[in-house]
Amino acid sequence: MKNKFLLFFAFTCFLFCNTNHFFAQKKYVVVIDAGHGGKDPGNTGNGYKEKSIVLKVALAIGNLLNNKKDVKVIYTRHTDVFIDLWKRGDIANHAKADLFVSIHCDSHTSNAYGAGTFVLGLRGNKKNLEIAKRENASILLEDNFEKRYKGFDPNSAESVIGLSLLQEENLDKSLVLASLIQTNFAFKLKRNDRKVKQDNFQVLRETIMPSVLVELGFLTNKREGRYLNSKKGQQEMAKAVADAIYKYINNLKLNTVADQNSAKPVNQNAIVYKVQLASSKTKLATKSYNFKGLKNVERVAVDSYFKYYFGNSGVYKEVQKSLKKAKAKGYKTAFIVAFKNGEKISLKEALKTK
Repeated sequence: MKNKFLLFFAFTCFLFCNTNHFFAQKKYVVVIDAGHGGKDPGNTGNGYKEKSIVLKVALAIGNLLNNKKDVKVIYTRHTDVFIDLWKRGDIANHAKADLFVSIHCDSHTSNAYGAGTFVLGLRGNKKNLEIAKRENASILLEDNFEKRYKGFDPNSAESVIGLSLLQEENLDKSLVLASLIQTNFAFKLKRNDRKVKQDNFQVLRETIMPSVLVELGFLTNKREGRYLNSKKGQQEMAKAVADAIYKYINNLKLNTVADQNSAKPVNQNAIVYKVQLASSKTKLATKSYNFKGLKNVERVAVDSYFKYYFGNSGVYKEVQKSLKKAKAKGYKTAFIVAFKNGEKISLKEALKTK
């Protein structure tokens, strides 16, 4: 009997230890995308080649992250080759990546300088749209691009405003990562802070996970171009991005542990659906005159953004009616979001729970 007890105890310990080992060794997959490449040099301000600089920075970011036991790095390209924009997102999607980070350098006709980080947005201002158009222009170098992108015009503002539901659900997480990167640029490296912005980058539209596009700086600015073309500059910028990514991952791990260890009973029916009308840095009074006559609009602050919600129901069919009403009022890009016990969850998860 004693031997049986010892055997059972040993087997239990084996299962417990291996289960903990499994959770401890969860790999966070990060896809690092070096923009342009091959026949697409990117911008060539002051004679520098964007495609070469961003490749070096991307590989340096990956080298830093590969030192972390819980991170797996995948590159969209290791060498000077041209990769279609759709393929870059496809690589991340097939890898079931936790993050997608695309690295670029900017250009301008003025002496503009500084680093900025972009997330996918419904529509940016005119300056942001010009940046998006430059990066999206790579589409025109792809074989059979007309069929692949089904009439998408990289020079048209109207072609780049639609987002999928899943991409919108990932927007909050993308904003968190972008803010961490931008904080490192501005405060650790003292780079001119061009802020976190939203716009319509095709490479981000192709992904189904939190994704950001980093503009390291302007090659058209002589001083900044020299810095970004130097080994010192590339290593510093790479470390700023890698540190931000790993801080984001650590926050994910903390949230996962909190969820696993929480003793709080979960009310399976505490799901609320709402219609998201907009996400903006502009703080508006939630009066009907600001929202085309819609009443009972809710405003929620998320980092430096404000989200505006309409409709509030535990019944999905009811919020579908609210969505139809919002679209009839002109909110053509409105979509449904779900919350469980006050925390935002994916719509897919919410509908499974019901």
